[in-house]
Amino acid sequence: MMNYSVGMGHDVHRFIEGRKLFLGGVEVPYTHGLLGHSDADVVLHAICDAILGALSLGDIGEHFPDTDPQYKGISSGVLLAKVDEKARAKGWIIGNVDVIILAQEPKLRDFKPKMKYYIANTLGISEDQVNIKAGTNEGLGFIGAKEGIASYAVVLLVKEGSSI
Repeated sequence: MMNYSVGMGHDVHRFIEGRKLFLGGVEVPYTHGLLGHSDADVVLHAICDAILGALSLGDIGEHFPDTDPQYKGISSGVLLAKVDEKARAKGWIIGNVDVIILAQEPKLRDFKPKMKYYIANTLGISEDQVNIKAGTNEGLGFIGAKEGIASYAVVLLVKEGSSI
C-alpha cells in the first residue's frame, strides 16, 4: 500500500469586464475578472484538480460541472473544501501544495501571503505546507497579451497515520 500520492492540476480562464478577480481565495483589485461558471479562481481550481488527480478521481469538471446551476457563481473555496473532504474520507491528508500563477498582470507579490493563508486555512494545514509562485510569460502568448491567467498546482497526499 502506498503511503503517499502526488497529483498535478492546471486551470486557465480568460479575462472579462464586470467581474471581480479572485486568485487563491483572495480578491485581487484589477480592471477585469476571470470568465467562468463559478468565481473562476484558477489557483483553487488547479489545486482541486491536483488533489483529485492524486486520488485518481478525475477532474473538477466531473465533480462540479459547469452545467449544474448549483455551482453558478460559487466560491472556489467551497469547492476546494469539498475536494479536501473527499481526500480525508479516503484516509488522505495534504502533505504540501505548490502553486505557480502565470499572469502578465496584475502583479501578485503583495497577495501571495494572503493566498497562502486562505489555502492553508481551507485545507486545515500549516502555511508552511503551501507555496505560491507567480510569474509572467514575458509578453508571450495569451498570458503575455493580458488575455487571461493560468495556474498549475502539485499536491502531495499522505496516508493518515503514516510517514514517507
